Amino acid sequence: MNDMNTPKSDSNQQARANSQPRVAPIVLQELPNMPTLLGRAAFKSGNYRLGDALPPLSTEIKHLVIRQDHLHAYREICGFTLSNRLPATYLHMLSFPLSLNLLIQQDFPMKAMGQVHLRNQISVLEEFDTSLPISMKATIGGSELTSRGLEWDIDVTASVDNQLVWSSTSTYLNRCKTNVPSVRQRDNKLQGETSQWRVPADIGRRYAKVSADYNPIHLSDMTAKLFGFKQAIAHGMWSKARCLAAIEDQLPAAGYSVDVAFQKPLFLPAEVLFTYAKTAQDEKFTLNNSKSGVSHLIGQISRS
Repeated sequence: MNDMNTPKSDSNQQARANSQPRVAPIVLQELPNMPTLLGRAAFKSGNYRLGDALPPLSTEIKHLVIRQDHLHAYREICGFTLSNRLPATYLHMLSFPLSLNLLIQQDFPMKAMGQVHLRNQISVLEEFDTSLPISMKATIGGSELTSRGLEWDIDVTASVDNQLVWSSTSTYLNRCKTNVPSVRQRDNKLQGETSQWRVPADIGRRYAKVSADYNPIHLSDMTAKLFGFKQAIAHGMWSKARCLAAIEDQLPAAGYSVDVAFQKPLFLPAEVLFTYAKTAQDEKFTLNNSKSGVSHLIGQISRS
């Protein structure tokens, strides 16, 4: 992705982005209430024009403490064992209110609802004592015009005792017409160890109880149809977490990154096939529909 909040193919937009004034971060004393954020997001309008630079908004919170009962519930819903190791995806879920808080700001030029989560990259940099307070910051990152619209990032960092311990980049798609040619998709077939899971119809509601992400597309067929889906779909970050839970004994405590590209929606309920392959060069995994073969997720693990 481009370092600037502009399409990298447009030098004039890049110059305007460079001239943008610095914006002071929104400092929060506590995490925003998710139902309130979702309510405000539902009515947030957008005035994005093709080529506009995104404002360098950021929001942060200090002295955030992990509730152990909440962590326990997260491990359980995602399939992690009840060990002392923090799941790589947990801080992403915990920090999601910070990200959503950026989208509802009037300076943010796009609608908050309808942004498509395309990719997520998480780096587990250092192991730390989960009883210690955490400082987290979410920032609007780079953006790039593609054949499908504007792809743009939210970057999140977590620090403990002023040491960076974790980071994440989520890439979203704002659908709009562009003149960028499409790129042929890669073949996502993977040969490796496989396991089959049944994903129940209520996993969206159960995950929402833990994450407080009550997006209607995940809750029921009826509410999903209001937004153009034939059935309720699983949260993408639940799918990523469930995949990592399946190979948690293969992962180190720290010093690795997990990149995931979300493919077709995982309609609920479903039977899925998880495949994991580890070689001397890399580690990859996929999640496909057991019956149709439709790809829901492809991932790669990198070790530092």
